[in-house]
Amino acid sequence: MLKNYIKIAVRNLWKKKFYSLINVLGLAVGIFCCIFIFLYVQDELSYDKFNTHSDRIYRVASDITFGGNHFELATAPAPMAYTLKDDFPEVREVTRFNNQGDYLVRYKEQVFKEDNVVFADSTIFKVLTFQFIEGDPNTALTAPHSVVITQTAAEKYFGSEDPIGKTLRFDNSSDMTVTGVVKDLPQNSHFHFPIYVSMSTFADSKNTWWLSNNYNTYLLLAEGTDAAEFEQKLNNHVLKNYVLPQALQLLNVTEEDIASSGTDIHYYLQSLTDIHLHSNLTVELGVNGSIQYVYIFSAIAIFVLLIACINFMNLSTARSAGRAREVGVRKVLGSGKSSLIGQFLFESVLLSMIAFLIAMAGVQIAMPYFNELSGKSFDPALFTNPELMIFLIASSLMIGLLAGIYPAFFLSSFQPVKVLKGSVSQGAKSKKLRSGLVVTQFAISIILIIGTVVIYQQLQFVQQKNPGYEKSQVLIVENAYGLEQNLPVFKENMKRLPQVENVTISSFLPVPSSRTDTPFYTGSQMTNENSVSMQIWNVDYDYIPTLKMEMADGRNFSRDMGTDSSAIVINQKAADLFGFENPIGEEIRTLNEFGEDEGYTAYHVIGVVEDFHFESMHQNIGALGLRLGRSSGLAAIRFDAAGASEIIQTARREWDKLAPDQPFSYTFMNSSFESMYRAEQRMGTIMTIFSALAIFVACLGLFAMAAFSAEQRTKEIGVRKVLGATVTDIVSLLSKDYILLVLIGFAIAVPIAWYTMSGWLKDFAYRIDINIWMFIGAGAVTLVIALLTVSWQSIKAALMNPVKSLRNE
Repeated sequence: MLKNYIKIAVRNLWKKKFYSLINVLGLAVGIFCCIFIFLYVQDELSYDKFNTHSDRIYRVASDITFGGNHFELATAPAPMAYTLKDDFPEVREVTRFNNQGDYLVRYKEQVFKEDNVVFADSTIFKVLTFQFIEGDPNTALTAPHSVVITQTAAEKYFGSEDPIGKTLRFDNSSDMTVTGVVKDLPQNSHFHFPIYVSMSTFADSKNTWWLSNNYNTYLLLAEGTDAAEFEQKLNNHVLKNYVLPQALQLLNVTEEDIASSGTDIHYYLQSLTDIHLHSNLTVELGVNGSIQYVYIFSAIAIFVLLIACINFMNLSTARSAGRAREVGVRKVLGSGKSSLIGQFLFESVLLSMIAFLIAMAGVQIAMPYFNELSGKSFDPALFTNPELMIFLIASSLMIGLLAGIYPAFFLSSFQPVKVLKGSVSQGAKSKKLRSGLVVTQFAISIILIIGTVVIYQQLQFVQQKNPGYEKSQVLIVENAYGLEQNLPVFKENMKRLPQVENVTISSFLPVPSSRTDTPFYTGSQMTNENSVSMQIWNVDYDYIPTLKMEMADGRNFSRDMGTDSSAIVINQKAADLFGFENPIGEEIRTLNEFGEDEGYTAYHVIGVVEDFHFESMHQNIGALGLRLGRSSGLAAIRFDAAGASEIIQTARREWDKLAPDQPFSYTFMNSSFESMYRAEQRMGTIMTIFSALAIFVACLGLFAMAAFSAEQRTKEIGVRKVLGATVTDIVSLLSKDYILLVLIGFAIAVPIAWYTMSGWLKDFAYRIDINIWMFIGAGAVTLVIALLTVSWQSIKAALMNPVKSLRNE
């Protein structure tokens, strides 16, 4: 029987080469999209699951309302870790991270810039799963100034040398001893650090202050512990015994005052495996993904595959009359319904398997491009994984069965007497089904087009919206502290260049970085009512003019004003939160040492800068203060439009003269700004590609349907032409039904697309409005594409010689 199935299937597919090609190509594109999105989604969902106890590891996050601001932090207070271990028997182990950003790391004559150096407790290896190559995990990070490095870092610094006991010099000032080498963690982890420094090296890690949140804290719970119950217990105990007493001491108020002021602190647990897709807090250890994107990409994969399956069903049922006589003859000769169903399902599965092979070939070719586009690093060799191949083949078989099940039952249900007499008709039900499937195809296509347009417009809005400073034509020289005492010389040498407008030195630029907030207050005593939590940046005299920020009130810092050493420039948001009607001359204070009644620093406000975006536009602008102070992390150089390459070369020459043994690295401010929205840019590009593929597959089906419709109406077209119908009349006759279907699809797509994209835009504090033209434009594009697709076949049929058409009929 199988041999017979194969023979008939091959014969039938070859006989209808055009329709077979359409089906195979459509299914191949659908499977191609599904494979890539399956790999992407599987990778996103697998983050940090390689850890042995991943189901029992949690991070302590903080939700704080204070000083007019609401903070959602991925960090907790320094003493939270050892308090959890000492006070809660449910906690088996706890560890902390503190990301101090980049360092210049030297070994002998080699100097490298390391972007992600993290301080970590020695207990890190008891909470997370690391594979040690050298060293003892129990002691590797216990001593101050000890470091554990990854295998990649070891090869970079030491080559074939044994790293253990070797010394690495950090920022030309601190010597660290290598005490361990671990294998690189998998890519599907939110821990991406080449160097782990002993937390005991970091003096602040020993502080007992509960109102400062600077440490990413992870804990391992005992088996059987209910996380929700433990979270409630944690809050009740910690807030009552530690946080509240310090808050009362700091603010000099009662518990009732705190409750009535709206100040609130709450800690909650985040499952380790949820952090990558479900967390977008301040002070994350890295850039996380989004579960929204997983949902959207999964939906796209299903949509594209659904369109391909719809094509198959449409063409199979449309061609039912052509196979009706075959069914009748086979039934008369004794074939049962199950045998016929088996034959048609076999043809469907055969098409699916051919499409699968084509899709696999396409995946192998496109894999490097997809990696670059998605930011992943999938290896084409992963298809040698037997489990993955079994899954993909099984999925392909399932697709073939699902796509062919309705046509199989439909075709096998014909009555032999009727079909042999030639009285079979596809009927109104079959036509309605095909029309419904076409509507579904184009509704999906329109949804994808609208989604792509909205994402593109939002990204354009982000790029074009005035951030409150000029981000173009600014060269950022990184690791400026590597110049040490020569940094002022470098700045002055660069300022003398005719193509340089200005230069500023600061670690604080309005681009992504880890920062903390500090409470400031007015009056003589900090209270809930007079305090504002804001960021405070050390800048120089040239900071505001270099970035071309606008002053809303007052003035910038001046070298002629000696009192500016105690001055501060605040942004408009801070002025509003303090409630200043006339901010200039007002005094604000901050405590020198947390928890001490005496000892504060006072600043007098000399200016108010217009609000500018120093975080992603996902977040509202917060309170900010600028003060004069040493901060040497970055040098920002504003230059003339035509001088980019010359500025880079000159900056490199000056750097090499002043710090010949330090690496020179740079970026542009607009590039750093764009990096904040890299995930959205990737999503927009992927959406555009898959939307185009979805429309392509839909048009393949529409093209085949139009060809079939024209073929079925050949005699009618010939008669109409003989009676005087023009080419335009024939094209209009064959196209109008499809236009109506596209319009119905448009009506279905609009509310779905509006609801979906409105939800996506809510993640942005600053966003576009969804305008009606986006929907009209998407519908118009789809309609034009559909018309062009149908018109090709319609014009071809209309131009046919009517005499030949009638003779053939």
